[in-house]
Amino acid sequence: MPLYEFRCPRCGVFEAMHRMSEVPGSRTCRNCSETAVRVFSPIGLSALASDRAKAIGDAERSAHEPEIVTRVPNHPGGSQPRTTQDPRHLNLPRP
Repeated sequence: MPLYEFRCPRCGVFEAMHRMSEVPGSRTCRNCSETAVRVFSPIGLSALASDRAKAIGDAERSAHEPEIVTRVPNHPGGSQPRTTQDPRHLNLPRP
């Protein structure tokens, strides 16, 4: 079950576990019984594995600054290797 944060006007922020289908917009504070409202906070990206965090960062950057590909990745030079032996494919347009 995920943790949700609630803010009590007297005691401050506290966490509570709820099922995703049953999370309330407010709940009673454990200490003072005041009504505490739910606080929306960012997810814990620091808990992600470094490769997953890098993939998320790359995806966010590429949404606004896409990389321009000028050649086949991991292939030296600009020429592309032939992948077919069929002579009819020689007339197809190449990138």
